[in-house]
Amino acid sequence: MRKYVQLAAAAASAAIVMVPMASADAATTHVLTIRKAGGPAVRAGAVLKASLVTGTEAVFSLGTGTVKLICKSARLSATVRSNPATPGNATESLTAVTVANCTVSGFPGLTFKSIKAKNLPYKVMVSDAKGDPVTVSGQTVTQPIKFTVTVTASGSPISCSYKAASVTGHASNTASTIAFSKQKFTKAGGNQACLGPAHFSAKFGPVRDTSVKNSPKVFVN
Repeated sequence: MRKYVQLAAAAASAAIVMVPMASADAATTHVLTIRKAGGPAVRAGAVLKASLVTGTEAVFSLGTGTVKLICKSARLSATVRSNPATPGNATESLTAVTVANCTVSGFPGLTFKSIKAKNLPYKVMVSDAKGDPVTVSGQTVTQPIKFTVTVTASGSPISCSYKAASVTGHASNTASTIAFSKQKFTKAGGNQACLGPAHFSAKFGPVRDTSVKNSPKVFVN
């Protein structure tokens, strides 16, 4: 009988020790969560996607800003590489960038043909520091973020390339968005008709985790 009492006491003691441990683990918040701030952690390997916020446009202002490439469609797709507990930085690989439905303003006679991202994938770092900065950078110094824009003038194509070592935006939990404002790209190639530099502005969202049923929104903590 005494043996059984001792075993029961040992089991009770173990349970008491394990309860606060489980509570502490449950209280861990990761940099990226789904459904709400402080919600379930986004898993490594998750695929996050976002398009332009409804009713907004992606804008490339060229040269002094008089000439603009205004795009009504843009999409991003990224794979999560790491998502540590806060405070910290989550990392992602930006694997796809598509931009379409663009028009040229401020330069009569130019017609948009295409815009393509080069040197993919790009590195992404999402920080839970003040302002929730999101930094996108090239893989290496020799492989920066790069876009090639092609327009036509009198039926003849003109291609211009622009590059940046990195650009920085800011995440917002209000609608699970990421906004970039006037991020500078220098002219990297093209003929003399190409204007530079280029400044990029766009707002994407909601950012969703497509690896989870119903693609819930993603939040930064």
